[in-house]
Amino acid sequence: MFETLFYQPILNLLIWLYDVIPGQDLGIAIILLTIIIKILLYSLNSKQIKSQKELQELQPKIEEVKNKYKDSKEEMGKKMMELYKEHKVNPFGSCLPLLIQMPFLFALFRVFRDGFEDGALKLIYPFIHNPETINYISFGFLDLSKKNIYIAILAALAQFWQAKMMMSKKTEVKGSDSKNEDMAAIMNKQMVYFMPVMTFFMASSFSAGLALYWLVTTLLSAFQQLYILKKKNNPKSKIIEGELIS
Repeated sequence: MFETLFYQPILNLLIWLYDVIPGQDLGIAIILLTIIIKILLYSLNSKQIKSQKELQELQPKIEEVKNKYKDSKEEMGKKMMELYKEHKVNPFGSCLPLLIQMPFLFALFRVFRDGFEDGALKLIYPFIHNPETINYISFGFLDLSKKNIYIAILAALAQFWQAKMMMSKKTEVKGSDSKNEDMAAIMNKQMVYFMPVMTFFMASSFSAGLALYWLVTTLLSAFQQLYILKKKNNPKSKIIEGELIS
């Protein structure tokens, strides 16, 4: 079922793009495929970004509740639900969109991992031209079938930019919440550096084709995140939303 619903359609879309692009450049086909998938998943990605930001902003209060009711799990759970309800935050809002996207991610990973050998090309639909062989040289110099350290570095830098953008600006806090604010800030900072390192390790371990997809999808996600956060922090947009609600 996974192969029929996800892997085969994505493989065929990539091969079709490869066929119709002048010069049959696999790198351009991968970029276009990434853009198409991002457009299809735009709404889910937007919900995930908003939920992640809301949870991050609420993190100091979450830590405060955990510390205050650490000896009573039942009371902690009750207070956490009240906190989420008060701030209109869904704690699972960032998980559900990610779970829905997982089959697409696994299918893309398999497409780039397995390459385009005879076994894979046998899954091409009858109405799509089967190129029989794929030229892995992209942009005239880049071999997408081999590992490429430079694309891995670019993917890691893009991941760092995206993670850094999500961090809230540090504000001076006085009182009982300051310790929780500092703890949340430390955790966020660790994730900012952990994710790029993880991205570099993964991107440098696989072929440049998969690394290129990773780079492009991270850049597109970062630009989408930048747009959503700017819109969220725009006072005019909040006023307009308030008028529409009223």
